[in-house]
Amino acid sequence: MAITAADVNKLRKQTGAGMMDCKNALVETDGDFEAAVDVLRKKGQKVAAKRGDNDAKEGVIFAEAQGGVGYMLQLNCETDFVAKNPDFQAMIKSIMQVGMDKGATSSEELMSITYNDKLTVADKLTEQIGVIGEKLELSKFAKVEAPTVVAYNHPGNQLATLVALNNVSDVAADAGKQVAMQVAAMNPLALSKEGIDDKTIARELEVGKDLAIQEGKPAEMADKIAQGRLGKFFKENTLLSQAFIKDNKVTVEQFLSSSESGLTVTEFQRFSLS
Repeated sequence: MAITAADVNKLRKQTGAGMMDCKNALVETDGDFEAAVDVLRKKGQKVAAKRGDNDAKEGVIFAEAQGGVGYMLQLNCETDFVAKNPDFQAMIKSIMQVGMDKGATSSEELMSITYNDKLTVADKLTEQIGVIGEKLELSKFAKVEAPTVVAYNHPGNQLATLVALNNVSDVAADAGKQVAMQVAAMNPLALSKEGIDDKTIARELEVGKDLAIQEGKPAEMADKIAQGRLGKFFKENTLLSQAFIKDNKVTVEQFLSSSESGLTVTEFQRFSLS
């Protein structure tokens, strides 16, 4: 049958594949639209198999919050050229929207969700691998729920954060925005010292003790010095104890409580390509 420009354009809009790829797929399937989609998906599977060992170190990160729910997604590709492509970013945002609409809680769950009438998110990514010719990997996905959740997207779409707060108010939302930027800038390891694992604490104590001995401090004082250095480590690496970046005379915890009585952060997430 004759393949019309309208048929090619329809397939291109649904799959994102190039005009010639769409035309060739329709020719191969004698104009069968659904079979042509499958041809393009199989092409993506072939490309994915060939590029499976390649590094996908570039990519895009998006975060979005709606009231008391926040979502964040990281999708990796091979080159910065693809990561900055508007169509690629639009596709990622559409996957993000699917996850938000269905309430996905993990990358695995998101990959299994139906993207459109015929494809899952995993199928859509395979299809796009054939279109783009690069390895694509949905590496991270997070969902955060709280009375207030704030999202921050750093310019360039390579870093984003989500911050959950225990109160609902305009003050909480504004304070949350500032703390979300704090998380982006200072990269805390945990919310408080209780969130630091025992292995990390033991390593910091060991390093602190060894440094004290190397500096010529008496052995009997090394443990005490190591404990002091551990306290400094907690202040620098736990969000609520960090100096607030807009006023280093107060901690983040003090900033929050001074903004609104009882206000605090209950959870945060930070995704970064670097």
